[in-house]
Amino acid sequence: MARRKTDAPIDLAKPHDLTAGLIEALRCPEGKEQAFLRDADSKGLRVRVTAAGAKSYVFESKVNGKTLRRTVGDTGAWTIVAARAEANRLRVLVDQKTDPRELDRQRVEEAARSIALAQAQAAAETTALAAEALTVAAAWAVYLVERGPRWGSLHRADHVRLSKAGGLPYARGSAGRNVTVAGPLHPLMLLRLRELDAATVEAWAAREGKTRPTAARLSWRLLKVFLGWCAEQPQYAALLPAVNPAKTKRSREALGRAGFRSDALMREQLAGWFAAVRKIQNPVSAAYLQTLLLMGARPGEVLAMRWEDVNTQWRGLTIRDKVEGERVVPLTPYVEHMLAALPRRSEWVFSASSNGKPMSKPHKAHVTACTVAAVDGLTLHGLRRSFKSLTEWLEIPAGVVAQLMGHKPSATAERHYTVRPLDLLRVHHERIEAWILEQAKVTFDAAAPAGLRVVA
Repeated sequence: MARRKTDAPIDLAKPHDLTAGLIEALRCPEGKEQAFLRDADSKGLRVRVTAAGAKSYVFESKVNGKTLRRTVGDTGAWTIVAARAEANRLRVLVDQKTDPRELDRQRVEEAARSIALAQAQAAAETTALAAEALTVAAAWAVYLVERGPRWGSLHRADHVRLSKAGGLPYARGSAGRNVTVAGPLHPLMLLRLRELDAATVEAWAAREGKTRPTAARLSWRLLKVFLGWCAEQPQYAALLPAVNPAKTKRSREALGRAGFRSDALMREQLAGWFAAVRKIQNPVSAAYLQTLLLMGARPGEVLAMRWEDVNTQWRGLTIRDKVEGERVVPLTPYVEHMLAALPRRSEWVFSASSNGKPMSKPHKAHVTACTVAAVDGLTLHGLRRSFKSLTEWLEIPAGVVAQLMGHKPSATAERHYTVRPLDLLRVHHERIEAWILEQAKVTFDAAAPAGLRVVA
């Protein structure tokens, strides 16, 4: 056979035995974008050349009646022998009615599945490690954010106060330590949530129950609800025992039962108590204690009163309470008389003289006054109890007393059918005040109340 001249055109209409020289001489015909040189040795193998001169091995066949054209590789990277072997492999797949492209797609999907599985496993391990290290404080913070908007301000404040850390500079009420004391729940906040089992809670209850049982009992109730919430959260449930670890008999017994206080002023003690309280040097403290008794409000509610809450036109007081959010009660004559005499140092009715903030509860002044009056063990909350007890002498309707004190209605008729306007409450409230003052032998000129004083 005569050797082909190197510059002779290649007949692309018939197959050729592929050689390096033949592939080197291959050119794309004028006017075409690409051309194919068929291999005579391997059925389906082609050398494709483009108008730009790029050359590559290509396998071409038919699968299920459709043309399959698959690039094997660049002629500079693949030898003729390797290209023929790959073409033969692909031809075997085609003869078996298998589309190589489908196999490639399956391999890509399998690789993607493997990668996704590996990523999921890594994420699960990361989540497990994070859950293992999750502290009670972290879960508690999420709990306050999620549930806090549904609570009243006092209930939210209890959660913060009972779980806060101590150690901040503070002179008063720190038992001489000059720093704040950590809340009962704070030691539990430092633990991992996984560590909060029944034994841990029982040990905590036994320790806190010895030093501050009242605060510990409230903390325990908050803790029980918190752990119940955690049990409903998928991300926390697996970290806790199946049974709420705070709901054990030992925890309840370690904290003891709350006692019932019965401190209250008797009718015959009113004169001595009023005389002693009215002699207190601080007029704001004296007015606060008398207001507390005559209104029957909670100590904190009276301290939180602002001047904007005192409506002298309609003779009403707006009180922010923990039941309804706020309630309006009558501004009785003697209370109005006392408030009118107080200095207006800030927005607060009962303000401290030093910083304009609400004054601290005058426990010490009250204890001193009670000692002078020979009244033992009377607390500030006992004054609220005294108001309720003294109304029994006048046979005031229970619903009226409950509304004045901010108690929830105790019957369907009270809750849904009884509406008492401020004027109706005033009839009863002024009667209560007048009777208490009569028993206390306190007189004042209601027609000439003390003038308001503004303190710069």
